[in-house]
Amino acid sequence: MADVTKHTPDDPMSAHPVRRALVVCAHPDDVDFGAAGTVAAWTSAGIEVAYCLCTSGEATGELDEDRAGVARLREEEQRAAAAEVGVTDLTFLRYPDGRLTPSLELRRDISRVIRRFRPQRVLTWSPEINWDHIVTSHPDHRAAGSATLAAVYPDARNPHAHPELLAEGLDPWTVRELWVADGPSFLRSHAVDVTDTFDRKLAALRAHRSQIKAYDRVADELRTHLRRVAESHGLPAGRLAEAFQVVNTA
Repeated sequence: MADVTKHTPDDPMSAHPVRRALVVCAHPDDVDFGAAGTVAAWTSAGIEVAYCLCTSGEATGELDEDRAGVARLREEEQRAAAAEVGVTDLTFLRYPDGRLTPSLELRRDISRVIRRFRPQRVLTWSPEINWDHIVTSHPDHRAAGSATLAAVYPDARNPHAHPELLAEGLDPWTVRELWVADGPSFLRSHAVDVTDTFDRKLAALRAHRSQIKAYDRVADELRTHLRRVAESHGLPAGRLAEAFQVVNTA
């Protein structure tokens, strides 16, 4: 049975409290599909949450649309979605959508956000392929996860990594735990009951109007999926859950 997170700011892996959590993802709407119920539970418990988005999701829409305009719209939608779950601190790194790689530059930029925000917890996407549902294993998702893992360990805590960050006045910071979304299912052993925050997750998704056309169908599919996740992790019938791999990185 999974270790089910209680809706408190306590660190589930140790006695150290979690005051701040950073979510790093590739595109606008990634966090809302994959973890917005969990984020809403965290903010409701008093945890300060920030988002770092590696791209602005401009590689979408009609071919004749202005890419810069699409990027602006998707950033606006993500800000609106974040507000629905209690998040106002968003950083857009604006790397090219669809061409993200776990480069040293991306590792540095994520490390910068970590050192600025100084979270005890970081949530990101798995660098591994989810073979059970490969359509969610976008190369950008995996690149963001790989770069974030390297930023958490060793870059953000290593004073010799990215010396330009020290020159900016950003001292090293050690993240205590890493939450990994959308990895291979057998690695996702930590379930968060999001039944009480599901409506806020849906409100966040509704903000992505340029991306989600059949909203009612998406909501029904998500409800069914999260009910299955909850059942597979031993939660009572009718509950909804998001599941993650949690890694001690202290």
